[in-house]
Amino acid sequence: MAIKQVRKIGDPVLREISSEVEKIDRGLLDLVKDMLDTLQDEGGVGLAAPQIGITKRVIIVRLEEKVQTYINPEIKPMGSEMSEDDEGCLSIYSVQGFQVKRYSKIKVKAGNLKGRSVEFIAEDLFARVLQHEVDHLNGKLFIDRLDADSKMELLKRVNEITS
Repeated sequence: MAIKQVRKIGDPVLREISSEVEKIDRGLLDLVKDMLDTLQDEGGVGLAAPQIGITKRVIIVRLEEKVQTYINPEIKPMGSEMSEDDEGCLSIYSVQGFQVKRYSKIKVKAGNLKGRSVEFIAEDLFARVLQHEVDHLNGKLFIDRLDADSKMELLKRVNEITS
């Protein structure tokens, strides 16, 4: 299909709450293909539809060269254990070096491209990526999870990149 431009911090579409996918049709399949092409081009581990300007509840995750699509994903923490690790985001110019707290283990319920519901437990990096991408569907960026000093430092680095 096509490589799409990744929307960057400051673009209002990144702050919108995405709408549910009602049906799997040609439009949705084309969207997923565009997302895959874009993720491949950008080299990230995950991408949410709003990052290419489409406010639909669709994410893709690529770990260990395996790509999965999740439609209307819902996540629930399993326990209270959290881990703090470095995160980056294609929508924040792939700036890294900022520690973000996420649940270590989550339960995921989502649809797949065959119209079936899937449920599974995700842990560690997989759980982190899923939480990051679902945040995008809810109009949030990882910068929203940083303390004030880290947020200022991140914005300073983004400003250096864009100036």
